[in-house]
Amino acid sequence: MRWSWLDAADRRVGDALERVLMAHHARRLRRLGWGEVLESDRAGDRYAAGRPPSEGNEVEVLVDGTQAIPAMVEAITNARSHVYIAAWHASADFEVVREPGPTTLRELLSEAAQRVPVRVLMWAGPPVPLFEPTRRRAKKACDGLSAGTGVRCVLDSRGRSMHCHHEKLLVVDDEVAFVGGIDFTALEGDRHDSNDHPPDRELGWHDLAVRLRGPVVADVAQHFRQRWVEVAREPLPEPEPPPAVGRVTAQLVRTVPERTYKFAPRGEFSILDAYLRALRSTRSLIYLENQFLWSPEITEVLVDKLRHPPTDRFRLVLLLPRRPTNGADTTRGQLGRLIAADGGASRLVAATINAHGPGTSVPVYVHAKVAVVDDEWLTIGSANLNEHSMFNDTEVNVVVGDPDLARATRLRLWSEHLQRPESELVGDPADLVDNLWRPLAEEQSERERAGLPPTHRLSLLPGVSRRTARLGGPLRGLLVDG
Repeated sequence: MRWSWLDAADRRVGDALERVLMAHHARRLRRLGWGEVLESDRAGDRYAAGRPPSEGNEVEVLVDGTQAIPAMVEAITNARSHVYIAAWHASADFEVVREPGPTTLRELLSEAAQRVPVRVLMWAGPPVPLFEPTRRRAKKACDGLSAGTGVRCVLDSRGRSMHCHHEKLLVVDDEVAFVGGIDFTALEGDRHDSNDHPPDRELGWHDLAVRLRGPVVADVAQHFRQRWVEVAREPLPEPEPPPAVGRVTAQLVRTVPERTYKFAPRGEFSILDAYLRALRSTRSLIYLENQFLWSPEITEVLVDKLRHPPTDRFRLVLLLPRRPTNGADTTRGQLGRLIAADGGASRLVAATINAHGPGTSVPVYVHAKVAVVDDEWLTIGSANLNEHSMFNDTEVNVVVGDPDLARATRLRLWSEHLQRPESELVGDPADLVDNLWRPLAEEQSERERAGLPPTHRLSLLPGVSRRTARLGGPLRGLLVDG
C-alpha cells in the first residue's frame, strides 16, 4: 500500500508539473507569434513554416566521425574563398587527422588562413563555471586557434544564462556546407569513431553530419553571417545561392531564442515546428537517435501515437545513450511514461549500444541527433530532444523530405546497430523491430543481469525513474530562464 500510494502521488505531481511547463511554453510561443507550432497539427506538410525549403540539392549523410571528419578536413583543405565554422566548442590541439601522423585543428586552419579568410564562432561558455566548456577553457581554445595563425576566432556570450550556442556547422566557399552533431574537440568524448565502434577507448562515440551542396548552402551561410555580423561586428557579403546540383528538397531549420539577436528579435523555433509536424503525421514508423529525451512537447506526441496507433504496424524505436552527460533521470522518467503508454503492446523499443570485445565492454555514447519518420522524412543536425534545444539554445538542423534518402539512412543506421548487412534489412520495419531489435536488445539485457559477457552491440536502456524526475531538466530551464 505504501508504494502504491507513493506511485499515485508521483503520477499526479509529475502530470501537474508537466502541465505547468507546457502551459508556460505555449504562452511564451503565442506571445512571440509562434503559438501555432503547438496549437495546430497542420497534417500533410512536414516542412516548418516561415522558411521555404529549397530544391535541387545534394545531401550526403556521413555516419560517425571516421566518415564525417575527413570530409570536413578535405573541404577546408581545398577552400578557395573562405571557411566559416560555428561550434559549441573547438580545441586547437584536436587531431583532425591521425594517420599517417597527427594534424591538429590549429595547423589545418592556419594553413587555410594563408590562402583564404577563416572565421570561427564559438560559444563563450557559461557565466558560472558549473559545466564545460568553462569560459576560461573557451578563451584558451579561441586564443589557441587565432594566435599567430591568421584565423579570426570570436566567442559568443549572448544567450540565456544556463544555455549555450550548440550548433555545429561548417561552410566552405558558400559551395559546400556541413551540419550535424560533431564538434572539432575531444572534450567529453572522442569524436573519431567508426561504424564498427571498436572497444579500444573508454567511451565510444556515435554521431552524424550531412554534407550539403546546392541552394540550401546559402541558407547555412546566411545563418552564420547573421550571427557573425552581430557578434564580431564585421560585415560579410550576402551569400549567393549556388546552382542546383541534385534532386533533393532540403530545409534549414533553427532554434534561436528571442531577445538574443537583432536578426530574430522574436526568436525562431522552426526545429520544434518541423519535429511536431512530422511526428504528428506519422503513419507507420518513428525512429529517433538522440542524446536526450526530455521535451514534454515531443513526448506528448509520442505518447499519443502509442496510445492511439495509426495502424497495427506502427512502431517507435529510440536509440539513446546509457548515461547521458546530464538529465539521465529526466530522460528515463519520460521513457517510463512511454512504456506505460505502450501498455504491453510491444510497439516501443528503447535501446542503447555498447562496444565489446574479449573481456571488455564499454558504452557507445549516442550523440547523434537524427529522426526518420515513415521512411519519408529525415532530419539531422545539432538539436537534442530537450527544452534546451527546442527553446533556449541556438541550434541548426536540416530537414529532408526525400523517401529514398530517408530510407537509405535508416537502413545504414540499422545495419550498424543490428550488425547485419543492409540486404537483410529491406523488409517491413515492423517485422524488423519485432524480430531483430527487441529480441536482440532483450537478450543482451538478460545476459547483463546474469553477469554474462555481451554477444551483441544492442541492449535495452536500463532503469526507469519516477515520473517527477522526468521534469528535472525542463524545470531548470523554466526556473532559470522564465
